[in-house]
Amino acid sequence: MHHYRSLTAALICTWLASAAQAEQRDVILMTNAGDETKVATINLEPDGSYDIVMADAPFSDHFLSMRPFRCIAGPDKHWCHLPYPYEIKRNISEDLIDLEYDFLFVWKGANDYGINLWNGVYYKLEQQEDQILGRLHEVDLDQLGVPPAAGDLRPLSDKDLHESDPDSHWLPRLVIR
Repeated sequence: MHHYRSLTAALICTWLASAAQAEQRDVILMTNAGDETKVATINLEPDGSYDIVMADAPFSDHFLSMRPFRCIAGPDKHWCHLPYPYEIKRNISEDLIDLEYDFLFVWKGANDYGINLWNGVYYKLEQQEDQILGRLHEVDLDQLGVPPAAGDLRPLSDKDLHESDPDSHWLPRLVIR
């Protein structure tokens, strides 16, 4: 695991070094068939800090389980963005975990009235050449209902994530390019 993190950090540093000035990257969710939906733009600084502007077009407003969500309607499932409610650094100079937290989703059946946070979607990100690729993992996001301990900026751990069969979900991949 340590070797993997070192390799990832080296790739990220190389990617950041190639961006001598601030740049923009698109965040895209993809179906298995390769259909793309742009969900955000990332404004990336050379030091690894970033900010995100979520796209308006693919999302619609929903009031589910007594709270507002922005969802993308799919044929059988809706993908609802769950903004991470606690502090994160928004910096990828060492790893991509902050970005993973910025792109949490919850899926719900197209005909369901409520939403269940145990249907959480977590894209585990990996740097590959000039883009970042995310593989869908399932996660119970109910645990985010309680604030993490002070200073714990990353309360979700590998044991909370379960790699999913890509064919069992509508949008199994995330790409940043």
